[in-house]
Amino acid sequence: MKPAPPQETPAPARRERRWGRLGVPLLLVAATVAIVLVVQNGLHMLPHWLNPFAEDTKDRSGPALLRSVRDMHRYQAASGDFQVVVDLDKEAKYLPGSLRGRRTLFIGQGSVNAYVDFSRLGSGAITVNSDRTAATVRLPHAQLDSTNLDPKRSYVFSTQRGLFDRFGDFFSSNPNDQQQLYVLASQKIQTAAQQSGLQTRADQNTRTMLENMLRALGFKTVTIQQASQ
Repeated sequence: MKPAPPQETPAPARRERRWGRLGVPLLLVAATVAIVLVVQNGLHMLPHWLNPFAEDTKDRSGPALLRSVRDMHRYQAASGDFQVVVDLDKEAKYLPGSLRGRRTLFIGQGSVNAYVDFSRLGSGAITVNSDRTAATVRLPHAQLDSTNLDPKRSYVFSTQRGLFDRFGDFFSSNPNDQQQLYVLASQKIQTAAQQSGLQTRADQNTRTMLENMLRALGFKTVTIQQASQ
């Protein structure tokens, strides 16, 4: 008698066995991630002295060193205080935001100063008539200083993270994320300062200051001229 040919396993049964082999590792990974997240959230709720992963910050920095000194030749004529909300959304290309992604709302507060650089005054910038009753001053236009972002008033308002990002943040931190937020906030505040008319206000304040000072010195006629922008 010829042996009976082996019976083929139906395709649905083969697929079930394949998914059964793959399903166990996937369930283990998902369970591990869930346990880590639960432990992470639970540890944050413990008092500081009971949390084994709590950080104890100690400042071991050395003293600041004076590297150079510069004489300032500019008049700070105006200052603007600004606030900006940075909405930074990082998404994975092929994964939903619930698994891979991060959205951060950052409140940035800082100031921008507008100043007139008197070191740019050349010879002949100030002229006086023979009887010292009239003076003419030729000034450059005001400039904007770099944004001075206040770290005490700037903070992360909220952060939404995907499952994989929460798992990764448990083991490591990325200081570049904070740096990017500060850079973006500074750039947006600088742009707002350029559009706010702060330089025009600084030009007006500088003219008023010089006119009052020269009239106090006895000049009856004071003319302030500014170079065309």
